[in-house]
Amino acid sequence: MTFQTTEPPFRFRQGTRPLLISMPHVGTHVPPALAARLTDEAQRVPDTDWHLERLYDFADELGASVLVATHSRFVIDLNRPPDGTSLYPGQSVTGLCPVDLFDDQPLYRDLADLPGEAEIAERRAAIWQPYHAQLAQALASLKAEHGVAALWDAHSIRSVLPRFFDGRLTDLNLGTANGASCSPVLAKQLLAIGKQAKGHSTVLNGRFTGGHITRQYGNPAQGIHAVQLEMTQCSYMQESWPFDYLPAVAAQVQPHVRRMLETVLAFVETSTR
Repeated sequence: MTFQTTEPPFRFRQGTRPLLISMPHVGTHVPPALAARLTDEAQRVPDTDWHLERLYDFADELGASVLVATHSRFVIDLNRPPDGTSLYPGQSVTGLCPVDLFDDQPLYRDLADLPGEAEIAERRAAIWQPYHAQLAQALASLKAEHGVAALWDAHSIRSVLPRFFDGRLTDLNLGTANGASCSPVLAKQLLAIGKQAKGHSTVLNGRFTGGHITRQYGNPAQGIHAVQLEMTQCSYMQESWPFDYLPAVAAQVQPHVRRMLETVLAFVETSTR
């Protein structure tokens, strides 16, 4: 089987300040030929990081650049290493080109529908590589212009997923690759903001310490600070079909997320003075 798509691999908006917001799992597009191979449930793309563009609708006001995936993670996962190496060895994870849903149900109708190495390589060339090329170029441009850059990798996930974690997940999961991807001073400031979010729980480098993007691009010694925020979807939306955005619920957490990004900007901009 071969892979083809008519959709661009990403959308990008250039900002004016040294912050790039990456949203690698918000895409919902699955090319029709591939969608036909997926189960009925998978065709609903349930494991999407729904509505993050709406939740982060203040990004332009902050002057941030924004990089948004267009294709579903079921096509290819932009937050996985290109060789498919596990991010969390020994724990259950989904792969570069997933074959199952978060609830462990099969993604494809039949074993014969699973992608082979050649098709995975085509997906990587068509979507993964352009997204990461743009991400790297945007960070390099910000660093060249401002002398420093920050990368915020925005994610969300259902609050209860026994496959990946026990019980209910913490609401605001900050990941800095266990301290390797950004300044510990900045990480401490972000954690403090999360702790002030009434009605929401917060942790730093808990179950989610940051995926490939955070680990690959964060380099505080070189002036590039990367943070991943994995949010529970119940903090702003309906976690089951039809996955509606809940404005009144989102309004309780959105100001805290905005304050985190304002803090990131304040930190990196003052670090060059």
